[in-house]
Amino acid sequence: MLLAALVLSGCQSAAFDDVAAFGDSAKTLEDDSAVAFYKNDELITTGRLQFKEKNYGKSYAIYKRAVAVFPKDPAAWLGFAASSDMIGRFDTSDRAYQQLSKMIGNSPVYYNNIGYSHLLRGDLPRARQYFLKAYELDPANETTARNLELMKNSVKYAQR
Repeated sequence: MLLAALVLSGCQSAAFDDVAAFGDSAKTLEDDSAVAFYKNDELITTGRLQFKEKNYGKSYAIYKRAVAVFPKDPAAWLGFAASSDMIGRFDTSDRAYQQLSKMIGNSPVYYNNIGYSHLLRGDLPRARQYFLKAYELDPANETTARNLELMKNSVKYAQR
């Protein structure tokens, strides 16, 4: 029995190499909380990965650090605002959108993000206003088209 345990403990399955506790992928578990120096885009890349993996609390913490380290980086502020929206911290996302308005305020990216924020809050008229501003700036923007469709679907179905 002991021999079987030793043999099995030496085996690794490739299927489990990328899985970690709580459903996170293994690449999202690096702890960089004590790091004092960051490569140019390390925080942004890590925050993006956490957001993509739907670890919004983790991405919020990483982007919070990113805006402290790189206060003039719109990518850090966009990630921070989006992460704040996804965890329902609209007070924080509003502050982030105020910063973004000074940096990229008249762009489809800005209007799509702030519109999506208002969509999450249930403020559909304001969301539509921002999505239409994004559409006016770039009628071929696929994100804007998806957001307008999402908003249209939100109106069709009752909230539960």
